[in-house]
Amino acid sequence: MKKLLTFLTFLPITLLAHLDIAVSYPYIGALTKTIGGEHITTTVLAQGNWDPHFIIPRPSLITKVRNADALIMNGGQLEIGWLPPLLGRAGNPKIAPSAKTFLNLSHHVELINKPSSVDRKDGDIHPDGNPHFHLDPQNILHLAKVIKEFLISIDTVDKEVYEKNYATFATMWQEKMRIWEQKMSDKKGRKVIQFHDNLAYFNKAYGVVNIGTIEPLPGIPPSSKHTVSTIELIQKENPCCILHDVYHSTKTADFISQKTGIKIILMPHDIEALENIDNLGALFDHLTSAIK
Repeated sequence: MKKLLTFLTFLPITLLAHLDIAVSYPYIGALTKTIGGEHITTTVLAQGNWDPHFIIPRPSLITKVRNADALIMNGGQLEIGWLPPLLGRAGNPKIAPSAKTFLNLSHHVELINKPSSVDRKDGDIHPDGNPHFHLDPQNILHLAKVIKEFLISIDTVDKEVYEKNYATFATMWQEKMRIWEQKMSDKKGRKVIQFHDNLAYFNKAYGVVNIGTIEPLPGIPPSSKHTVSTIELIQKENPCCILHDVYHSTKTADFISQKTGIKIILMPHDIEALENIDNLGALFDHLTSAIK
C-alpha cells in the first residue's frame, strides 16, 4: 500500500483527476470549458452581472483559488483591485503570476486606447489600454487558441482532445462571425453614446462610432455639468441610442433620454449579464441585434 501511495503521488495530475482551473470572468470560463471539455473543471470567480472592475474578494473566493491547479485572468489591469489580494491570501504557488500554470490573456492581444500618460485627475483609466477586448468576436477566436495552447502546455497527455475541441469551436465561431458581420453591415458609421467605454472593441469591429460617455471620466460618476454637455452633444450629433452596461444605474441615462428622446439599450458585457445570455454565442447574438 505504501508503494502504491508513493506511485500515485508522482503521477501527472491529469491521470489522477480533472484540472481545476480558476478563471476571473464567465467568458473565460466558457472558453476554457469548451476547449478543455471533460478533462477540466472551471471555477469562475466573478458573476456575469457584476461590475468587472469592482469585485469583493470574499473568503469563499480565497478558498476557490487556493484549491486551483491553474488560473486564467483577463488582465489589462481589469482585475487590479480584487484579484491580487485573493492570490496573496490563497498562498497557492500554482496561481502565482510567475508560474507556468498562470495565464494573463491581455498579454496575447493588442489593446487599444492606451493613454499617453496616466494621472489620477483623468479618472480610473487603465495604463495598458482598454481591457474589454473580449467584446470583439475576432479576439474570442484568438483567445480560444491561446487557451488551447495553455492547456496543452500544462497537460500534454490530452493534447489531441484540446486540438479537436478548438477546431470544432473555431469552425462554429467563424460561421457565427459571418452572420454577425452581415447583421451589423448597415450599422457602420452609426453614432452612439455610452455610459462607460466598455464596448470599444465591439464598436471598432463593426464600425460603430462612440461620440461620448455619460461618465465625465472613467470611473467618475456623472455630474450635472457633464450631463448638460452630453444632452447638448446628443442634440447636435443625433446619435441613435445610449448603449448602457447592466451594472451601473440608468438614472442619469433615463434623465438624458427624457430630455432628448434618445433610447437606452442595455448591452451585456459577459455571459449571464442578462438572464437570456447563457453562452458566448448568445452574448454576441444579443449585442449584434440590439442596435436598430
